[in-house]
Amino acid sequence: MVEEIKSLAELNEVAEGTVPVVEEIVSRDPVRDELGRSYATGKRKDAVARVWIKPGSGKVTVNGRDISVYFARPVQQLILNQPFQVAGVEGEFDVVATVKGGGLSGQAGAVKHGISKALQLYDPALRAPLKAAGFLTRDARVVERKKFGRRKARRSFQFSKR
Repeated sequence: MVEEIKSLAELNEVAEGTVPVVEEIVSRDPVRDELGRSYATGKRKDAVARVWIKPGSGKVTVNGRDISVYFARPVQQLILNQPFQVAGVEGEFDVVATVKGGGLSGQAGAVKHGISKALQLYDPALRAPLKAAGFLTRDARVVERKKFGRRKARRSFQFSKR
C-alpha cells in the first residue's frame, strides 16, 4: 500500500530515493468457466471472433469447420498457430471459435487475437511472451471511410480543364 505524501520535504525524500516506495505487485488469477474453458473476443479490421479454449489435443474448429477447411491458405493457418508457438503450448489446447464480418485475412487475425487473449486468461504466466510478441494488442487499422466531394476515401474526381 502506498502512503500519502503530506509535505514538500517528504516529496523530496521520495524523489531522492531515501524513502523506499512500496509498489503493488499485480497477481492475476486464471479466468475459467465451470467447464474449464477460457473465453475471449478477438478483433481485426471488421472481423469479430468469439474464442473458447480448453485443454485437449490441439483441435481447432472455426464456425463448426476444421481449420484446414475454413482457412484453406497455409499462411492463415500459420497465423492461427502463432500464439501457441510463442507461448510454447502447441497441441495442448482445443479451440472453438465463431467469427463474423470482414474477409478471411481479417478473420484469421481476429481468431489469433482471441486465442492470445484466451491463453493469457487461462494461464496468466503466458501473458509475458504473448505481450512481448504483440499478440495481445488489438490492431486498430480499419478501412478509411469515404468522404463527400471525393470519389473514394482520398481519391478526387477527375479534373477537367475544359
